[in-house]
Amino acid sequence: MQKVDKVGGNKESVHPHAEPFDYPTGWRRYYYHPVTQVSMLGFVCFMGPGIFIALTGLGGGGQVNSGVQANASAILYATFAFFGLFSGSINNVLGPRCTLILGTLGYSLYIASFLVINIRPDVGAFVVAAGAVLGVCAALLWTAQGSLMMAYPTEGQKGMFISIFWTIFNLGGIVGSAVAFGTSFKSTVISNGTYVGFLILTLIGVFLPLLMANPDKVIRTDGTRVNQVRCPSWKTELFRLYVALKTDPWIILLFPMFFASNYLLHLGFVLFLEYNNYNGAIFTIRARGLNSLMSYTSQVFGSVTLGYLILDQKRVRRRVRAFYGWILVFLVTFIAHGWAYFYQETYTRAQATKDAHKIDIMDETYVAHVWLMIVHGFLDSMLQTYAYWLIGAMSNDPAKLASLQSAGAAAAWSTDAAGILYMNIFLSTWGLMVASMIFAAPMVYLRVTDRTDVEDETQ
Repeated sequence: MQKVDKVGGNKESVHPHAEPFDYPTGWRRYYYHPVTQVSMLGFVCFMGPGIFIALTGLGGGGQVNSGVQANASAILYATFAFFGLFSGSINNVLGPRCTLILGTLGYSLYIASFLVINIRPDVGAFVVAAGAVLGVCAALLWTAQGSLMMAYPTEGQKGMFISIFWTIFNLGGIVGSAVAFGTSFKSTVISNGTYVGFLILTLIGVFLPLLMANPDKVIRTDGTRVNQVRCPSWKTELFRLYVALKTDPWIILLFPMFFASNYLLHLGFVLFLEYNNYNGAIFTIRARGLNSLMSYTSQVFGSVTLGYLILDQKRVRRRVRAFYGWILVFLVTFIAHGWAYFYQETYTRAQATKDAHKIDIMDETYVAHVWLMIVHGFLDSMLQTYAYWLIGAMSNDPAKLASLQSAGAAAAWSTDAAGILYMNIFLSTWGLMVASMIFAAPMVYLRVTDRTDVEDETQ
């Protein structure tokens, strides 16, 4: 069933069971518009996960010893992977707005733990404990976020909505990195004021969900109201995974991509380049801040380029768009990693831990190194955008395979905490990325159709 878009004339819809409603008038027309609500959702994540990645992007959370942060991140994503199975049930009971509030609280605690360790370096256990708590809270936040972000758009708007969210979300990293760069411009350490500023921003994010509208009051652009956002229980989720594997074993081919999307983002792209193993290894504090700022800025352009300009092009069939996106991500993967390989050959973990010369923004070699950060930031956002879009193209359930993503991130941080050689880590990310894209290609060919049939996926 198709409904005419009362705003832009879009006739594409995948909500045939939803009744059409008249748009509210006055200011409510804009407040209850799905673009407004997904933008507000982006700002919630701006203040929470966005500030978190800005802090983590400094390398070791801005600390000299990155081991504590690596251990905290490993347990963070391990608890995320486990509690992600139960977060859907909690979201069903509390509702997405309350779930978002609980989720953002964990980011404030985590930022506060780095303020504490900056004052008292002997309390590393507190940071690790805060990481474990954040894993639980992050599972809640991203479950609520995923259910809302994919419920607001019509079928033909998913790429655009992902781009809107991703752009605003990455503004958190941009603003946080700019603050870190400014406060550390004439310093060799991250000041307490930087952590206090981050903490204030995350606390603001705790209250932002209160300003969002209830999902069932939001009117889509095709004239239908967003259905009640419900996530499957952990039992249902495990059963559905069992049924999916039994009835459609080819789905296994997607597992490497969704595992890699977080393994690589937190190890290959973000960790290797933006976190401990590149940004935190060979750059000064102020260079780290500027590197993160440039990388997160490039992520905005990467998401818009792939999501809006390619994946949502109405003049091209969706199956064709899926292959366009796959080819672009695959090519940029080789360009980014081939470039990074030459830099990785120039230093080792042992050399980076010594008091060797760190690259500063005034050095002649800095420009080439920061451009590598920009390219990988571009790839970072394209991979996540494509993974989200691919889920939406195959199903309207955004929670699928989320635990695999978190498990990938936990494995990534555990690898770094164990002190594995940088070159081995780098080669593992490159190989996993290429393999995941190759494995995903048959599923793109076999499962991506020109429209998604809506099923009741919350039973």
